[in-house]
Amino acid sequence: MGKKGKKEKKGRGAEKTAAKMEKKVSKRSRKEEEDLEALIAHFQTLDAKRTQIVETPCPPPSPRLNASLSVHPEKDELILFGGEYFNGQKTFLYNELYVYNIRKDAWTKVDIPSPPPRRCAHQAVVVPQGGGQLWVFGGEFASPSGEQFYHYKDLWVLHLATKTWEQVKSTGGPSGRSGHRMVAWKRQLILFGGFHESTRDYIYYNDVYAFNLDTFTWSKLSPSGTGPTPRSGCQMSVTPQGGIVIYGGYSKQRVKKDVDKGTRHSDMFLLKPEDGREDKWVWTRMNPSGVKPTPRSGFSVAMAPNHQTLFFGGVCDEEEEESLAGEFFNDLYFYDATRNRWFEGQLKGPKSEKKKRRRGRREEPEGGSKLACGGAGTQAPVEVVKEVVTEDGTVVTIKQVLSAPGSAGQPQSEDEDSLEEAGSPTPGPCPRSNAMLAVKHGVLYVYGGMFEAGDRQVTLSDLHCLDLHRMEAWKALVEMDPETQEWLEETDSEEDSEEVEGAEGGDEDEDEDSGEESGAED
Repeated sequence: MGKKGKKEKKGRGAEKTAAKMEKKVSKRSRKEEEDLEALIAHFQTLDAKRTQIVETPCPPPSPRLNASLSVHPEKDELILFGGEYFNGQKTFLYNELYVYNIRKDAWTKVDIPSPPPRRCAHQAVVVPQGGGQLWVFGGEFASPSGEQFYHYKDLWVLHLATKTWEQVKSTGGPSGRSGHRMVAWKRQLILFGGFHESTRDYIYYNDVYAFNLDTFTWSKLSPSGTGPTPRSGCQMSVTPQGGIVIYGGYSKQRVKKDVDKGTRHSDMFLLKPEDGREDKWVWTRMNPSGVKPTPRSGFSVAMAPNHQTLFFGGVCDEEEEESLAGEFFNDLYFYDATRNRWFEGQLKGPKSEKKKRRRGRREEPEGGSKLACGGAGTQAPVEVVKEVVTEDGTVVTIKQVLSAPGSAGQPQSEDEDSLEEAGSPTPGPCPRSNAMLAVKHGVLYVYGGMFEAGDRQVTLSDLHCLDLHRMEAWKALVEMDPETQEWLEETDSEEDSEEVEGAEGGDEDEDEDSGEESGAED
């Protein structure tokens, strides 16, 4: 009894500390959020000028990260919403809605009256009822300088059949946050974690909320057992057995004045109803077998065929005294909840490649600066070194490690045809963090994200796909040359004029912590 009482007292003490910290963060951030509310209101005034739905065929969207890419439940379409872009001086946030038609390989920009305000690092979940609904919660807005932050706690639904946005107002929901995760579970949306940041303070969450899609009401869950520590940017997925898996994520703590220490989590937990009751939940620590991803943040997640969870990319920041350098990834992993096991996803390479080699027709990859996956005979990871010349003439060397083809990380079908007929190694997505993933008809789509080259942040707008049944080769649907991207050196002057300019300049705004932290958190 004594030990149990002591544990309970310690738990209550931790809750009090967290509550105090939240109050402190809330107080300090209130003023800057009030300042940003005026800017958000300005954007909403511009959005209010939209009075009808306008669908416009368009080129692929501009570079962005921390957007949401969702699969239409009834059509062969992907839906891109929100996101952010940083050009070295200003942060831009978006609330544009784009639809990618998979069969036609074509993009359409859909302007809808009264959309949600501009944001990034939100969560979007699709449910099939009513012709399809896209539910969006939370996210973040930032000043053009990227130094002030506003965290949303609003809930929206896009009715896909009628192409109308609706804000759903219900009390008792989560506090404002970004970097949280949300999944559809039966007739509910389950939300976990995230963080809230002001200029001086921040707080990470490990709370769990449920939104009932029938009654439109929020409830806070209080699971028994020991659950994950507070974090953002984790993996959250529903298992075939009806549980919810939480893996990894990122958090930071202040170790001394103006010094923060980041943590890349690599633990896994299962959240499930206790004794089959939907009003009582329990946390359980899990120890999966197999080949786990190396610890990282900024990775992306999607549901693969056979109820497996697909894990892509991310960044591992090496924290030095004065700097923070990141190693970016483009590797694939699969988590099989049925077997509680991780698998590394490796490409086999196009089958046609072997035939062409025998005929002496092996071709070289296009262009010296193109990133390419190794051929079918390559067993070790391939390191590609690329030089980027910045506007001031500085030469930045980017090293990128590309996964080697090998045995696939999950059982494969024996289809004869390959994705591409090219005899050369096929370009794949370069290493990156905070990309957008979606899986439709067993094909993985990877869009955008970012990587760093020295002090420069390169935001991507390319689109790649990979047949997850064959695991043979990536196919580039939209290509991008990072060297062509605008990058402006930081200036201390004209801050005020930039604020106004940012407000007028399209859908824009958001960063996170700093360039590096932002990649880490979402």
